[in-house]
Amino acid sequence: QVQLVESGGGSVQSGGSLRLSCVVSGFIVSDETMAWFRQAPGKEREGVAAIDSTGFTSYAERVKGRFTISRDNAENTVYLQMSSLKAEDSAMYYCAAGRIRFGDPLNPDEYNFWGQGTQVTVSS
Repeated sequence: QVQLVESGGGSVQSGGSLRLSCVVSGFIVSDETMAWFRQAPGKEREGVAAIDSTGFTSYAERVKGRFTISRDNAENTVYLQMSSLKAEDSAMYYCAAGRIRFGDPLNPDEYNFWGQGTQVTVSS
């Protein structure tokens, strides 16, 4: 059974840092493209970062230089290290897994499996 379980969200002041974790069961993280998405109230889900099976990473422009996606194969876990957080980073953050078919790793339509999300709130 495939499961993606996120943790690490919380409340932080602007400029602070958080590290999100996504523990995966049911498949090997290094076999799939893993990604983080976020969705704020009233807004569409947007891709934040992705890492494919080769380790190649992709980032949304608005988080480049501030966020880092990584994976720990031994722990079968994917991480999102977030630094220099801004109020506009506040959202529910979701972990996703899939095999890229349309060539767009930050497009939610590429992904088959999703976690339940973890809330990130950044106060200014």
